[in-house]
Amino acid sequence: MKSTPEQPLRQAPSQSGRRLQSLDVLRGLTVAVMILVNNAGDGAVSYAQLRHSVWNGCTVTDVVFPSFLFIMGASIALAFGARLDRGVSPRSNLPQMGKRSVLIFAIGLLLNALPFFHLADLRYYGVMQRIALCYALAAIVFLFGRVRASIAACAYALIGYWWIMLHVRVPGIGMPGVDVPILDRFGNMASWLDRLLIPQAHLYHHTVYDPEGLLSTLPALATTLLGVLAAAWLQTNRAAARKAAVLGANGFVLIVGGLLWSYDFPINKRLWTSSFVLFTAGITAMLLALFYWIVDGPWQWRRGITPCLVFGTNALTAYVFSEVLAIALGAIVLRSGRNLQQLLFALLPQWMGSPAFVSLCYSLLFVGVCYVPLRELYKRGIFIKL
Repeated sequence: MKSTPEQPLRQAPSQSGRRLQSLDVLRGLTVAVMILVNNAGDGAVSYAQLRHSVWNGCTVTDVVFPSFLFIMGASIALAFGARLDRGVSPRSNLPQMGKRSVLIFAIGLLLNALPFFHLADLRYYGVMQRIALCYALAAIVFLFGRVRASIAACAYALIGYWWIMLHVRVPGIGMPGVDVPILDRFGNMASWLDRLLIPQAHLYHHTVYDPEGLLSTLPALATTLLGVLAAAWLQTNRAAARKAAVLGANGFVLIVGGLLWSYDFPINKRLWTSSFVLFTAGITAMLLALFYWIVDGPWQWRRGITPCLVFGTNALTAYVFSEVLAIALGAIVLRSGRNLQQLLFALLPQWMGSPAFVSLCYSLLFVGVCYVPLRELYKRGIFIKL
């Protein structure tokens, strides 16, 4: 699909299906940070906030992926809402939605197979696979039930996952909180189900669980549906200031709710707990409210947002390109035994600062390299929809 980069600026305000410039900006920022945290110069020495939590807890890095799903949910409401308002039947949207989901899922498998296609230990789950599943499920819920169904499905997903994880006996292991600690790495229901369905050789790093496993897709769907609800609110005809204020206030409520729920169901990104959903969705909602106020609201701020738009209008393309580049750098092994990524990192002068800072500089340079081809796509008005 081609259009001019300036096209979103001319969209009519306050109408269903309107393209929110603020959403593109936040999406672009999210993808840029996602690329940054995924490509540390040396992950062993990088700043703690630029790494995932070991288990329970939440870092800045942990917030990135749920933010992307939240934003994707908002895009679902905008895109499909416009079609439904034009009288397009829900069923008519299914073929296109299905094709896109299958394509994204297939790309995820391809990324996992690169560079050597060792199918014997190919990881089946992954980031792109979760995006595909959440996109398909959230789209179906919204297409056939709009806002009410999205609210209901979100609530059932969060409460149902909490109930399964804390109140259902894990076969062969026991009752959570009684026979085994709550959210035990090996003994929780999500990990047990992944091991039951998928051979360990095909799980994340061949461990006992997968952070993008099957059961935890349920709360990830709730993350996506919360984004649907946020966009549905921003599509209403209320004043921009009120929409931003209410969205921000609800984001704060979600954060508090997540923190309170964490006393019973700890915040855990790797298991995508319900408290994690509320906490991270609250952060994203508050950020979206801020960007909406600045970009689409009273300020109508346009200066300096182009870098975010470059990443935001080709978000999945940016992510896939960064993954392929990182895989290539890691696969090229030199005579010294180091791969090309390690060599490039070693070329950075160590006098620049601490090891963590030098690692961050490499990450920033990596994001900059990814920006170059994406900028060219943006200038040419080429927006690739995976």
